[in-house]
Amino acid sequence: MSDVVNPHDGTTIRYDAAGSGPAVILLHGSALSRVMWRGLGYVSGLSDYRTLRVDLRGHGRSGKPHEQEAYRMERFIEDVLAVMDAESVETATVMGYSLGGRLAFALAEAAPDRVSSFVSLGGSPRKQDGQYERVFFKGYLETLKAGDIDGFADKTGVDPATRAAFVANDPLALAALFEYTELNDVGVSHDALAHMDIPALLMAGTRDEPRFSEAREAASIMPNAEFVALEGRTHGQTLFPNDEILNAVLPFLEQVNR
Repeated sequence: MSDVVNPHDGTTIRYDAAGSGPAVILLHGSALSRVMWRGLGYVSGLSDYRTLRVDLRGHGRSGKPHEQEAYRMERFIEDVLAVMDAESVETATVMGYSLGGRLAFALAEAAPDRVSSFVSLGGSPRKQDGQYERVFFKGYLETLKAGDIDGFADKTGVDPATRAAFVANDPLALAALFEYTELNDVGVSHDALAHMDIPALLMAGTRDEPRFSEAREAASIMPNAEFVALEGRTHGQTLFPNDEILNAVLPFLEQVNR
């Protein structure tokens, strides 16, 4: 485990580095942490690569500010670039799930010289107004603002492993992230996608609307993107079982790292 400090606001970011080869940065989804990538078999599946697993701000062992402004997408981008700089990684593939997928789009737009390619799993470049309530439950934000992380986890009805990840979070930090994102994060524009020529692999479950349609649309706009549908999967089922994901990701990584 290692730490870096965001140079803009001083937030501490925890990450793990493992393996050797071309770098792949793994970015988890909302209310989860970097440990999910090992638990779901992605670290072992990417054994030919140098993986950097990052706890996004507000999650895991990273800093958890309660101020909404701390969750501007620019701060997340700075965090990832700080990790890359600390590990002397000039360019990398960025692979993210959900929130991590949104961050992958944002990194590709903001720092195309640092992102050699990216993979978005259940992610979308579009504005997320109202989407957290669909993913979690009606009233989720009020539950978090009341500090009831157990109530939040229970009402989502997730599996025991995901519940354990949820309850390890700071509810006020999550509330700040979700509220800021819904009110202020506009995503990546169609024009920016049309000029984003970085190789990209976009994957989403057929039962994960609107992210399925939004990712498919993004792939049709981007000059060098491929879309893969995950048949029958909801948002929460995106990553597991991992064979379907890795069967698409590994050939993609091999091609972009030739």
